[in-house]
Amino acid sequence: MNPANPPSSPNRAPGGVSLIGVPADIGAGTLGARMGPEALRVAGISKAIAQFGLDVKDCGNLSGPANPWQDAVNGFRHLPEVVQWNQLLHEAMYAELQAGRLPIMLGGDHCLGIGSISAVARHCREKGKKLRVLWFDAHADFNTATLTPSGNIHGMPVACLCGHGPKELIEIGGHSADRPALHPKEIRQIGIRSVDAGEKRLVHDMGIEVFDMRFIDEMGMRHAMELALALVDANTHLHVSLDVDFLDPDIAPGVGTTVRGGPTYREAQLCMEMIADTGRLASLDVMELNPALDVRNRTAEVAVDLIESLFGKSTLMRQTAPRA
Repeated sequence: MNPANPPSSPNRAPGGVSLIGVPADIGAGTLGARMGPEALRVAGISKAIAQFGLDVKDCGNLSGPANPWQDAVNGFRHLPEVVQWNQLLHEAMYAELQAGRLPIMLGGDHCLGIGSISAVARHCREKGKKLRVLWFDAHADFNTATLTPSGNIHGMPVACLCGHGPKELIEIGGHSADRPALHPKEIRQIGIRSVDAGEKRLVHDMGIEVFDMRFIDEMGMRHAMELALALVDANTHLHVSLDVDFLDPDIAPGVGTTVRGGPTYREAQLCMEMIADTGRLASLDVMELNPALDVRNRTAEVAVDLIESLFGKSTLMRQTAPRA
C-alpha cells in the first residue's frame, strides 16, 4: 500500500482515534494478557490506522492494581482489583468519547469489557443514540458466580453489563440492576462455540441473539453479519468487542482460552469489511491477546490486519453502489 496515497476510511472519526492500553489480566485464569497492549503496538496498530488519514493518539497505558493471583472469594476472583481496573477504564473511554474521538481499548482480558461498554452506554444515553454491540468471541461470557467454579470474571462481562453480577461492577457509570448498561437486544454475539449448559440457559432466557459456529457453518458468515448489522443506521453507535479467541487457534494461537473450530482468516476479514461498509464504527475493544502464548507475535499481527479492515482495507474489486 502506497503511504503517499493512503486509502480513505469509510468510518466517521472526525475527532481522531485514541488508543488506550489496559495491561491487566486480573479477570483471567491464565497470566499474560497484561502484555497485550505492547504486542499490538509492536505489530504496528498506530501506523495501520494512521494510513487512512486519521489522527491517532496513543494515550499510553492505564495504571491499576497488581494481580494478586488468589482464589475466588464468594464466587469471584480478584473482585476489588477488577472493579478498580474497570472504573479507571470507564473514565478513560468516556473522556475520549466526550472529546468526539473513537476510542480503541487495547486489552487486557475480557473482564475489561465492563468498563469499556459501560462508558459507551453512558455516552449513548446522554447523546440519545442507539447502541449496537458486536461481541466476537468463542465464549458467551454470560457466566455468574453460581455457574462457574473458577470465579474468573473474564467469563462474566456480558452478564454484568446486562445486570447480572456483583453490584460494584453493575453500577459502574451510574447503571443499576434495574437499568443496566446493556439491554440484551443491543448485543449480537458472533463465533460462539464453547458455552456451559447453565450459561446457555441464561443466554436463552435473556433473549440474546447469538450467531454461533453452527449457524455460521450452515448459513455462512455473510448472512450472519447481515443479520447482526440489521437496523444499524445513522443514529447508531456501533461498538465492536473483539476477543481474539474468536479466531481459530490455527491462525491465532496467542490466547489463553483457545477453542478449535473458529472462523478462518477470510471469514474474520469479511466480518470487519462488512462493519467498515456501514461507516458506523464508533468504538472498539481488542481483548485477550496473550503474547506469552503466541508465536513470533503472529496473533497480534492478525489482530492488526483485522483492525485495518475495520477502517477500510478491503479485498473488494467489483464496483458497488455508493452508500446512502
